[in-house]
Amino acid sequence: QVQLVESGGGLVQAGGSLRLSCAASGSIFSINYMGWYRQAPGKQRELVAIITSGSSTNYADSVKGRFTISRDNAKNTVYLQMNSLKPEDTAVYYCKIGAVVSAITNTIMDYWGKGTLVTVSS
Repeated sequence: QVQLVESGGGLVQAGGSLRLSCAASGSIFSINYMGWYRQAPGKQRELVAIITSGSSTNYADSVKGRFTISRDNAKNTVYLQMNSLKPEDTAVYYCKIGAVVSAITNTIMDYWGKGTLVTVSS
């Protein structure tokens, strides 16, 4: 089993910063990609940022230049540094990883965290 534990959410004023963390644990052979998604009230879940095992990154247009994703492979942890936060960034932020749990099958499986709430006040 793979567990993802997110932390770092909270309430912040517009223009402020937060840093989210997501630590993966369990029977992990390797992690292919790590990413952050968010879901605002009444909206669909959307990709915020993703980072591959080779450290290539991709960002939603709405967060480019403000958010930075990074990962610590030794700790199986992904981070999301969020600067210049806006009220429209308010959402539940979910961590997602693509991990291989068996060296025999070598199949990448998707795992989700339970989410952490980020609220940006105007």
